[in-house]
Amino acid sequence: MSAVLAVEQHALRVEKLRLKGECAARTRTIDVFDPYTNTRVGTVPMASVQDVRDAFEYAAKYRATLTRYERSQILERAAQLMRERTEEASDLISLESGLSKQDSRYEIGRVADVLRFAAMEALRDDGQSFSCDLTPHGKARRVFSQREPLAGAIVAITPFNHPMNQVAHKIAPAIATNNRVILKPSEKVPLSAYYFADVLYEAGLPAPMLQVLTGDPREIANELVTHRHAELVTFTGGVAIGKAIAAKAGYRRVVLELGGNDPLIVLDDADVERAATLAVQGSYKNSGQRCTAVKRMLVQKGIAARFTECVFEKTRAWSYGDPFDTANQMGTVIDVAAAQSFETRVNEAVRQGARLLCGNRRNGALYSPTLLDRVDPAMTLVSEETFGPVSPIIEFDTVDDAIRISNGTAFGLSSGICTDRADLITRFVNELRVGTVNVWEVPGYRIELTPFGGIKDSGLGYKEGVQEAMKSFTSLKTFSLPWE
Repeated sequence: MSAVLAVEQHALRVEKLRLKGECAARTRTIDVFDPYTNTRVGTVPMASVQDVRDAFEYAAKYRATLTRYERSQILERAAQLMRERTEEASDLISLESGLSKQDSRYEIGRVADVLRFAAMEALRDDGQSFSCDLTPHGKARRVFSQREPLAGAIVAITPFNHPMNQVAHKIAPAIATNNRVILKPSEKVPLSAYYFADVLYEAGLPAPMLQVLTGDPREIANELVTHRHAELVTFTGGVAIGKAIAAKAGYRRVVLELGGNDPLIVLDDADVERAATLAVQGSYKNSGQRCTAVKRMLVQKGIAARFTECVFEKTRAWSYGDPFDTANQMGTVIDVAAAQSFETRVNEAVRQGARLLCGNRRNGALYSPTLLDRVDPAMTLVSEETFGPVSPIIEFDTVDDAIRISNGTAFGLSSGICTDRADLITRFVNELRVGTVNVWEVPGYRIELTPFGGIKDSGLGYKEGVQEAMKSFTSLKTFSLPWE
């Protein structure tokens, strides 16, 4: 199926969703553009504040009564539909985000995994019990617990970098726990969110359990996070916006995933070829637009020259260009402004003493894989999050230096370690101030069940991943009974 036909069919599905009860404005629209060609590939409604209020009221009138089995079956059917429609769905992602077909196909596989894991977890008995006769003051009773869906609605706000998988990670656990969700996807990549919702409706999800609102966040965000029926806000995106949401949300639950500045730390005992392969994969997959991408390569001086040469060759070989050319490993970044920001930061680093080894070429939103060495940790390129396909190499002397440099930013999301020394692995696990430490893997490695999240400016310590999200999307109730 052609990419254009996929969009046309999607437009028909979106209209069907609207007729199923979604509350969104019909008179105002948002145009969606392909970053590679800068052509319009779709249009979505632009919701007003009143549309947001209507959506909350619609959700509030509904109480989900789906059994665990029914929830599991909906999620299972949706997973199967996603796998069957991999080409169509990945076309849509590539069209609106500029991600390569290699990346967008991979994303659809991950979306199906999220749905499958949520289907499994929906069947799991999450209750606990224990006896009360455990102390001299105990009684012949037993305490039980059970998890219940939230009384209000979940507000899910998702970013552009994984247009469908970020949505899946918030919606699938909500369905598994019988919750109602109001989803506000990034206005840059809304078509994938509508497509995902359409698949869930087709799989049997009642319409009030998921509503998609697209609009200008400057107009509707305040109402989304402060409405009386909003009981939990789950947000993935930038630090400034996340902190603003937390400040506005007040006395309600907030789950934040706010990005990272993740290092790949390579020690002098590491297999250089293996470490360099991880380095480029971690830097350039998904056009480098992942909160867990390799943002800094910390390399011990004894192997720095060999490592740099190896990464240089692999970076030059990393193919990029037209997202629909399946030979290309990388497409564009999200828009021209993002590409310009990477170019500016790299140029600044070079002026400050870094050495540009390859890359830093831009054509619109197309930005080449870029490698620099002689990078100082104080440079903006690495002291702040550079959310694109840029590989800065920082040399260090000792393990103490590596830990100090790694911990020396405001972020604390993930890290990757390349060493075979068990004593040092233990040190990194214990001393890196991050949410995840992956040994001989990229910082972003996980499966969709993995608890995922960070500390410091990367988040509040709450975890995502299917199991952890289901916990945060529920209230724990305890009760006790006489128990002879």
